[in-house]
Amino acid sequence: MTAATSTDRTGVVIVGSVTADVTTFSTRLPARGETILGDEFTLMLGGKGANQAVAAGRSGARTSFVGCVGDDLFHDLVVSGLSEAGVDLAHLRTVPGPTGIAHIRVDASAQNDIVMVPLANAALSTEQIDAALTALAPTTSVLLTQLETPSALTAHITSRGREHGMTVILDPAPAAPLDDAVWANIDIVTPNETEASVLSGIEVTDAASAALAGRWFLDRGVGAAVITLAGQGSCVVTAAGASVVPPFPVEAVDTTAAGDAYAGYLGAALANGLDLTDAVRIATAAGALAVTKQGASPSLPLRAEVDAFLAAREAH
Repeated sequence: MTAATSTDRTGVVIVGSVTADVTTFSTRLPARGETILGDEFTLMLGGKGANQAVAAGRSGARTSFVGCVGDDLFHDLVVSGLSEAGVDLAHLRTVPGPTGIAHIRVDASAQNDIVMVPLANAALSTEQIDAALTALAPTTSVLLTQLETPSALTAHITSRGREHGMTVILDPAPAAPLDDAVWANIDIVTPNETEASVLSGIEVTDAASAALAGRWFLDRGVGAAVITLAGQGSCVVTAAGASVVPPFPVEAVDTTAAGDAYAGYLGAALANGLDLTDAVRIATAAGALAVTKQGASPSLPLRAEVDAFLAAREAH
């Protein structure tokens, strides 16, 4: 990939979390207090921020990551996983202590539950964010962030992105209340149906209720809401109205990083100049491909895989 020129702002920057993912696979999830035998165990790169950076990197976009990793035995796992996806790590900071950890349990129906312990992620600072965004602004048009980093930083991240003229995308996971002032700095919010329900107070079960929840975000200053509805596709809500981008049915194996594949590809597509509906379609394909493989970062598809997937669907 050639170096960017001063007028080339097709880059994507992800500010977010990074973890070592400890994942167990079993026929079912244990009941409270119960011990069961599992079928498989994996240890690999994860964290919503890092996963989204890997997805954007594998899409072919020039991708930078801003976050913190510990100086423990998981440090090299994180660095190698991001580097192999072509992610720029100039703004990944190594801090004393353990790397963030996510414990993920996956059952035979591909459903999962997750306990995420932030650890090194809690060291992310306003100074680190400011330095990174200032350096990246000349070549970067899209900023993508989530809520696995300290919540007090969300307002800072989004306002700085806005000041630098970036399209600010928030994946509000895990869902947490935000001040109205934060919403006004967000161009696109991408909750799933559960997160949209928690944040808006509107129970989201279908496209109609998603459109209502989308309006809740727009009323607070968000430019557009893209609410993912699993098997029902995505509801895109803008000032012009609501529309549905249909899903791509696949046989799910593990849904762990589907949302991260979606978010990373969405940011990359928008940075590449696509309109929101076309970007959502590509993101939908990436998310569909991700659920067909086990693990978080290993399931994030390459651009060639997404292109082939879309071409095969169009041929039918």
